[in-house]
Amino acid sequence: MEDIQSTSQAGVLQLGPVVTKKLFSQLTGLTEETIRGMIDRGHLPTVKIGKHRMVNVALITKEALEAEFER
Repeated sequence: MEDIQSTSQAGVLQLGPVVTKKLFSQLTGLTEETIRGMIDRGHLPTVKIGKHRMVNVALITKEALEAEFER
């Protein structure tokens, strides 16, 4: 079972470029239902791997780093 504890080593979180909706939910504190809704409305980028739809954390990070700061 994937969770935050199993993906950390020596207190450092080990994440790949994509994560499951469940892990993304744990990381953000949002419910899995909210995550699914955000995906359905196109607010979260995903990638399909086999039959599973994964949250594209790499793209979220890239867009966040490229975005201008709002004040």
